[in-house]
Amino acid sequence: MQMKWQYFKWFVPIIAVVLIGLFGVRKLVLNAQAAAETERIQQVQAKAKATKQQAAKKLAKQRAAKQKAETIDWHKPSQSIPYPDVNKYPHLEFVVSLAKQRVYLKNDGKTLYTMYASTGMDNATPKGHYAIQAERGTHFFNGQVMVGANYYTSWLDHGKYLFHSVPTDAQGHYIESEAAKLGKEPASHGCVRLSVADAKWIYTNAKVGMAVIIE
Repeated sequence: MQMKWQYFKWFVPIIAVVLIGLFGVRKLVLNAQAAAETERIQQVQAKAKATKQQAAKKLAKQRAAKQKAETIDWHKPSQSIPYPDVNKYPHLEFVVSLAKQRVYLKNDGKTLYTMYASTGMDNATPKGHYAIQAERGTHFFNGQVMVGANYYTSWLDHGKYLFHSVPTDAQGHYIESEAAKLGKEPASHGCVRLSVADAKWIYTNAKVGMAVIIE
């Protein structure tokens, strides 16, 4: 009986060690599985993020290509609908989008008309809230940059920053290579270029004090 007890005393610790070992192994296996699952989830998330970014880049390129390929007649009004009546819309404002190269004529937040535009290269068109000023005319020519334009209307610094037509050369002829950039890319020295018809409409109809928002 004493011999059996001695065997039992040795057997119990061995069983305990084996159980502890099995528990430890199981814990290691579970930790490894958890780590593997976490890594799998992170890989799936990273792949989904990369796919989303690629799709966004592809869409942006498609939009840019579509905008660049768009045929714009820089002689005519940007839209086939009538220009808004400035007397009918007392809160009419000009919202210039640098990102989209557009001028939106808005009244109480509602867009009434959209014009193609070319703003300043290298962010030369200053963002902010301004207003139509008194300075305007049918033609100007800047001898320093050797570029002119028709139908100009000032909105900042009394003749420095203008709405005006696509540019003209020293002889008053429209520069077609520059006009082709209208609505597609920034091209001016800071002014907002427009189609000939749009510039003439602003020159003729915009009232002093109308809001001009560059964003």
